[in-house]
Amino acid sequence: MCGIAAEVRFDGGVADVGAVAAMCDQLAPRGPDGSGAWQSGPVALGHRRLRIIDLTDAGAQPMVDLELGLTCVFNGIVYNYRELREELRAAGYRFGSTSDTEVVLKAYHRWGAACVERFYGMFAFVVVERDSGRVVVARDRLGIKPVYLSRGPGRVRIASSLPALVRAGGVDTSIDPVALHHYMSFHSVVPAPRTILAGVGKLPPATVRTYEPDGRESDHVYWSPVHERRPDLAGLSPADWQDAVLASLRTAVRRRMVSDVPVGVLLSGGLDSSLIVGLLAEEGQRDLATFSIGFEAVGGREGDEFAYSDVVAEHFGTDHHRLLVPTADVHAGLDGAIGAMAEPMVSHDCVAFYLLAQQVSRHVKVVQSGQGADEVLAGYDWYPPLAGVPAGRAVDAYSSVFVDRPHAELAGILADRWLLTEDASRAFVADHFARPGADTTLDRALRLDSTIMLVDDPVKRVDNMTMAWGLEARVPFLDHEFVELAAAVPPELKLAQGGKGVLKEAARAVIPAHVIDRPKGYFPVPAIIHLEGEYLASVREALHAPEARERGLFRGDYTDRLLADPNTHRTTLGSNQLWQVGLLELWLQRQGIR
Repeated sequence: MCGIAAEVRFDGGVADVGAVAAMCDQLAPRGPDGSGAWQSGPVALGHRRLRIIDLTDAGAQPMVDLELGLTCVFNGIVYNYRELREELRAAGYRFGSTSDTEVVLKAYHRWGAACVERFYGMFAFVVVERDSGRVVVARDRLGIKPVYLSRGPGRVRIASSLPALVRAGGVDTSIDPVALHHYMSFHSVVPAPRTILAGVGKLPPATVRTYEPDGRESDHVYWSPVHERRPDLAGLSPADWQDAVLASLRTAVRRRMVSDVPVGVLLSGGLDSSLIVGLLAEEGQRDLATFSIGFEAVGGREGDEFAYSDVVAEHFGTDHHRLLVPTADVHAGLDGAIGAMAEPMVSHDCVAFYLLAQQVSRHVKVVQSGQGADEVLAGYDWYPPLAGVPAGRAVDAYSSVFVDRPHAELAGILADRWLLTEDASRAFVADHFARPGADTTLDRALRLDSTIMLVDDPVKRVDNMTMAWGLEARVPFLDHEFVELAAAVPPELKLAQGGKGVLKEAARAVIPAHVIDRPKGYFPVPAIIHLEGEYLASVREALHAPEARERGLFRGDYTDRLLADPNTHRTTLGSNQLWQVGLLELWLQRQGIR
């Protein structure tokens, strides 16, 4: 797990090593264990390293193979790298390290860009072909590892975070009006290839992009889950589906045990993380380190779920760490969390993950986490209303339960210059729903959420906040084979028992029943959910700052109304509208964007 940076020139010029170094400086928290740089004519690569696989200098990057004529920077992990290394060794390849990076490099030589189809893992990489001058950039199937891009005159720059590109300079930092519409509609999610900044994009998940020496680029999408009932799984009983789901998840958890350092678990005490702990115990992992976080109650809202996580930790005999964060420390963590965001993310969970990762990184360098189960197995409360909705009403039904507000309401929120005549966010949903490969309205919603919304909300949140402290987070529910199987599960089995029914029944063979049947919980951060005191003051200051007035994103009467009554105005999903607009300004100002 690392940070990568690159500049590729197409105008005959020499790559700017200084710009790449500036990006790597910004990415230092992602890779605190080492750094490296490489430049050859029009291409420069930079790397920040977090030592997880092959702790020796043999795994350092950028990795150059003079015999094969390839150079690579890599972020992430390929869980099946040992098996692939043996296959490549049998084909005549020689290895000088035990790192997965070297496996990626040699796999690319043997199979070309199609090597990604053989990888089980989370990854982003850049490979430079010496002889052809071609540069290839790839991202894993579920977009767990980020790739940001910025085009400039005669060049492209690539980095693991948006702020790294901004730090290198030469970026158009104006706001993208369509991205702003998405931000205000999808609770801060801006789907690829856009970002909130007009001059920065991101490579979509499951995509390989090839840059030719003259600047031509082409994309290949190598994976997409099919949300249809599969003939090879026809006739399975509910019990058969439960067995299949549990077996697939067990494999996913086992894969994510691959490491040259200890692996812990972020344990909320909910179904998903508890099941991961149970499966690791079944695999025989002893002295498993588990970590739970809690906050002081504010405004009558409780801030911890220790009662549940304690039960799981005791049941499986884990080395459990209870981390209680005083309210006074949350505000300090807020600034750090905003600084760690590659893009503005409105979820209050960001602060929880940031503070949790800070504490956990003092104990371990790798953790497993339960993100993704709700999106792939229909765990949220907006899914049941979509059951049985005919295709002709699918977009309206999804929008009514998921989109923050109707398009027409933005006329009273955004300043005139930022308004769009068309509902760009609804059009985005409609386009995605119209694609083949999904049977029902629920299937279409789950496909959209698991391949788009999930990527730029919980997945990005976990990556950004853990990597801010050099902590690698692995997400077994986003194992691509598990996602494929979950996509095929009949909708009624997913929706049973209030959501994730098939998983709940499967879990009864592994974890205590009262953990499964408990009310659904979240990472509660009461001080942000209920804005008051210094948190409210921070938002007010950001919205009244000179930069905010110059930018002029929001109507003054709208922000005045929110500030006068900060905890009443909510979005469709119950989020605080004031926090949504305030967070955007807080992030822009934190990144020095005017």
